[in-house]
This record gives sequence, C-alpha cells and structure tokens, in this order.
Amino acid sequence: MKSWNDRLSTPGINGVKPTPRTMADVGQPMLVPTARQVDDFIRSIPEGIEMDVRALRTALAIQHGAEVTCPVTIGYHLRTVAEAANEDLQRGMALSDVAPFWRVLDAKTPTTKKLSFGAEFVAAQRKREGLKP
Repeated sequence: MKSWNDRLSTPGINGVKPTPRTMADVGQPMLVPTARQVDDFIRSIPEGIEMDVRALRTALAIQHGAEVTCPVTIGYHLRTVAEAANEDLQRGMALSDVAPFWRVLDAKTPTTKKLSFGAEFVAAQRKREGLKP
C-alpha cells in the first residue's frame, strides 16, 4: 500500500476545466488541484492564521485562474496532506517543517474525523497557535 507521502507526491491530472453539470457551479472554470498544490498552498498560510475549507477552495481557484475548486478533490487532498504530515512527524521531522494542515482543519471539518491519528493533535496545534477549536 502506498504511504500518504507517496500519494502526496503522485503527479495528478490537474488543471482548470468546466464544472460538470452534476455540480452546483455548472459551467464555471473549476480547478482540479493535485495534492501537492494543496500542500503548497497550506504551507503558505502564516502561523496563527486560519482558513476554512471554503476559503481555501476559493483562494486556490483564484491562484490558478479558476472560479471554483473541486470540492470532492479538495476533501481527498486535505486528508492526504494531513496524513503525510503525520507520517513525517512520526519519522522525527520538526513540526515547523510539515504542512500546517490544522490551520484549515478544525473539530467540525469532516476530514478531521477521518484522520488515522485522531482529532486531538489538530485541536492541540490550533490551541498552540491561538486558533478557535
């Protein structure tokens, strides 16, 4: 089975394409990001600043010349970024060297409930940075 870091590094088929008819934002240019693009963006969020998933999707879209970001893809990639960061921490990497996914994920984010290492770590990092739980 691939590690989360392997998944993070897998080149995805990304780009901007029209939103499919099955989604609410039909016809708008939609970014389908790679996991690495999500990781890079999260790393750019300054310490002590939080951004909810909706704001992340909007900012990513704008950064890549689209109007919206695929909500399904972002959910997968947020988990990949968080799990890959956890793998790095388990291997002894410094907290300051991993993607600060806790600036996007909080106790209410559905992705947080899926994390293999639980929500306590997310809560502890948010508290450390003075972010709401």
